[in-house]
Amino acid sequence: MLNYLIDDPALRERSPGEELAVAVARAGGGDAAIRVRAPLTTLFPLASTRPRPTVREQTKGGTIADETLRYVREGRDGGDGAAGTSYEATPEAAFRPSVAKAELTRIAVRVPVPSELCSDPALLARFVEHRVIVRLCTVENEVLLRGSDDGAVTGLLAMAGLRRLACADASPLDALMEGAAEVEEMGGSCDGLVMHPSLYWRLVGAGALPSLDAAGLRITRTRMIGRGEVLLGDFRAGITLLDGAESTLALRRNGEDAAIIAEMPLGLALHLPQHFVLLSLPPSSGRSPGSQGDDHRN
Repeated sequence: MLNYLIDDPALRERSPGEELAVAVARAGGGDAAIRVRAPLTTLFPLASTRPRPTVREQTKGGTIADETLRYVREGRDGGDGAAGTSYEATPEAAFRPSVAKAELTRIAVRVPVPSELCSDPALLARFVEHRVIVRLCTVENEVLLRGSDDGAVTGLLAMAGLRRLACADASPLDALMEGAAEVEEMGGSCDGLVMHPSLYWRLVGAGALPSLDAAGLRITRTRMIGRGEVLLGDFRAGITLLDGAESTLALRRNGEDAAIIAEMPLGLALHLPQHFVLLSLPPSSGRSPGSQGDDHRN
């Protein structure tokens, strides 16, 4: 198998897909792999022209050389979460810092491809960039929200200290505003939302996005969260996404069959889990996200 660092480590002249196509051509019909000095999920080419923030893009991040990282995590000692009008009466006055450990896991996606694709460098490169990398972005969203199978990454929806809020009677927009205010009862700033596309497009139809944008709320829409759930939080202060030094792209052959495998390290440090609220909304109804009054069903 041909396995090498790419010729263009800064990716100024060639894209990751083009680098893999070069490696496949040099392998002469065998397996090939390249190592890329960047997280593959940051290299999806359509992201710059069709912005759709992933969970990664809600957070601050860092690259670590080791498999583990020590960081400070703050927990709260009981209380109902209601802030008073003096510092001593705020929840954060009772936060207790501790030293925690974040670990890297490896996320991967395997995409079967026809053998004739391997002999067409331009077509192979484009498929890698537009179809393989976007699949890895979906896996990354899943791991960051739901955790990794090896337990190295605790997903945001499963972290201890995550607060929950049910809004059975409010409209979705009112519920979002209540959830954002609840995030800030812990002393943080609600700067992001993660929701299912079905709710996102309901908000679009109701004309609610300008208000959310004016409040500085960035929205990630992903199928990796339930239709009736919204994660609200102080993403930039509350967590840090961790990357390793290199990602890999590989072509593996098995007779007439072939597959492209994209793989990269990933970790997550949970500094302030109480700065996140998981909002449960009622089932979709006939009223718009911002409307009040009776629910009229067809």
